[in-house]
Order: sequence, then structure tokens, then C-alpha cells
Amino acid sequence: MENEKKFPKIALGTWSWGVGAVGGDQVFGNHLGEADLKAVFDTAMKEGLNLWDTATVYGMGASEDILGAFAKTYPREDVILSTKFTPQIAGDGADPVEELCDASMERLGTDYIDIYWIHNPADVERWTPGLISLVKSGKVKQVGVSNHNLVQIKRAEEILSKEGVHISAVQNHYSLLYCSSEDAGILGYCKENGIDFYAYMVLEQGALSGKYNTKNPLPEGSQRGDTYNPILPQLEKLTDAMRSMGEKHGATVAQAAIAWAIAKGTRPIIGVTKPSHVEDAAKAAQVILSAEEMEQLETLAKEANVDTRGSWENPMV
Repeated sequence: MENEKKFPKIALGTWSWGVGAVGGDQVFGNHLGEADLKAVFDTAMKEGLNLWDTATVYGMGASEDILGAFAKTYPREDVILSTKFTPQIAGDGADPVEELCDASMERLGTDYIDIYWIHNPADVERWTPGLISLVKSGKVKQVGVSNHNLVQIKRAEEILSKEGVHISAVQNHYSLLYCSSEDAGILGYCKENGIDFYAYMVLEQGALSGKYNTKNPLPEGSQRGDTYNPILPQLEKLTDAMRSMGEKHGATVAQAAIAWAIAKGTRPIIGVTKPSHVEDAAKAAQVILSAEEMEQLETLAKEANVDTRGSWENPMV
């Protein structure tokens, strides 16, 4: 069943919306609720950025609750909602995938989900078949897999296609600093098979936003600060080049990173907590980098020689 909605070049991420387990306060050092975020949602909708990515595990329902409250204030056909089934929190009922999907739909205030993902490949054989009935019943319009390697993606497609369902989307960590999905042939496979590749952490949780450096590190004591502050010195050459390249295009460092990811044929997922983040993302979709600029950024990124694979990620190569 094809989803008739027109998808924007960029998706907006809500990992840091709400507080709670694995939520914005613990991972990002934020404390954001509905009052802080409504303007962010409205700005995005005005800019035509209407594709929202969340997951039950983001704040254990907190992110979905907030997103649902905002989505209800617009016609359902104007909003594209993407959320995830995370195997690690599955119950032991008859159909755990459907149970979690139903709970997500309730929080999001909708009777269907535009894209429903299996969040990680904890057990491809066990969980993938759970998507089939969701698509056939119309509860889910498209299915995707996240954090899967090429073998796992192909196996999931094999399981689904026997029942006439296909993978529409793959969502992996992909940035200038972390190209393992490209090295592993996943980008190529997606292109050949008409699958959308969603790139998350394109800005490496802010380390490639141009906002942080050795003099102005990421929030101390947050998970992202612990991960990225030690490598900021290695990133300065790259972010300096992105800054001067951005200036030529009337763009910021972050916009250069996003424009690079779009040019690579991916749909970046950009975490947004302020209206200005949304405006930045909308502008980034208009920036076109030359082949030389792309090459220069990729060379400097390789020279930085950092590994930003998340603790939750398995190697792709």
C-alpha cells in the first residue's frame, strides 16, 4: 500500500522531547515539555517540514505524548508520523509488535502510523513478521528497519516480501564522521531498491553543528558531552572548513553538514528543540554543495580519524 503523502527532504527528530528514561534530560541535558516545544512544531509545519520521527523508548512514551498533543492540532493528512518498535521493551503477549504499535497510536492520537520501524535487530526472525499484519490491517502505511546491517536488511525484506510487504525505509547513524552504512553497501542497496535511507545523528548530537569547540564544550555530565568533548580538538579543521564553505553558500556549519547528507542521497533526521533549529533545517535543504566541496569535507572527516559509533550500535562493516 503506497503512502500518498509527499515526504520532505528532511525529517525532524524528537529524541530530546520530554523527560524520563532515555529521554531528553539524561541524553541531551535538556528539560523540555509541551510549553517549550509547541512553537517548534508550528514553525516546522509552516516551513513544510511535516515528517516527525519518534520512538516509544524516547522518554518511555514522553516524546510520543508531546508529539501526539501537537499533531492533533492539525489535519491528520498534513502530518507524517514515524515511530518505532523497540524489541528490548516488548511484552510477552500474543502479538508484542501490535501491542506496542497500538500503544504508540494511542499516545500519538492517531489510528494509523505513516512509518513504523523495528528499532534494532535484536532478533530479525522473531520480530520482523510482526509488521505484516500491521500493514495489511492499514494500521501502518510503511515499514522500516533501523540499526540493521545489510545481511539483516536483506533477511527482513525476504521475510516481508513473502507476504507482499516490502521495506520502504532504512534508518541508520550516518554522518561525515560515520559512513559505515555507505562502506557496507547499504546506501547502494537502498538506492537500487527504491528504499529511503534516513540518516540520524548527521550533526553527531551537536558536535558538527559549529556551536561547540574546545573553548565551548558540550554540556558537562550529559551523555553527549562525555562522548564528544574528548574528540572536539580533532574536529576543528573539519568544522572550520564547513564554516568557510557555509559562508560561501550563506549557510551555517550545521547546514553544510545537512546539505552534505542530502547530497549523498539520504533523508537526514534533525533533532529540533528550538524554532531556529527548524528554520536552519529548512534552509539546509536549499544548499547545494559542489562535488569538490563534498570531496574536501569527506577528506577532512577521514583525517579527523574519530569513531562515533554509538554504544547501542553494532558495526555495519
